[in-house]
Amino acid sequence: MPDAFTTRILNIATGTDETVTDLTHLCEQFLRETAAGRDGLLHIFVPHATAGVAVIETGAGSDDDLLAALHTLLPADNRWQHRHGSPGHGRDHVLPALVPPHATLPVIAGRLELGTWQSVCLVDTNTDNPDRKVRLSFLG
Repeated sequence: MPDAFTTRILNIATGTDETVTDLTHLCEQFLRETAAGRDGLLHIFVPHATAGVAVIETGAGSDDDLLAALHTLLPADNRWQHRHGSPGHGRDHVLPALVPPHATLPVIAGRLELGTWQSVCLVDTNTDNPDRKVRLSFLG
């Protein structure tokens, strides 16, 4: 029987623009290699103080809408107490309170159980850090 707990670190280049990066295909690939048809849970964790994980629709504008909403809620200006990095970088440190750095999703028969239009996404507004790590863990 395969291990009940398996984990892997992904290295994701998000670049120097604010971005919503779809990780769904990488999550599905990880499960094909590790879940072996079992039921369980997929946990996605971003070990960064300025990034988060969202389950949203992509490709129809929702990813851009999310970034626009974050601009409204967390303007990139000098109001923030946290003041190193780019102007307004303090807001990036508030982001994980609104877009948490983790998500736990059901896996049924080795497949990620998402709704029709749902995708697993890395949300990164920190233009100072173009390289991110994402930990995928399967418990089943």
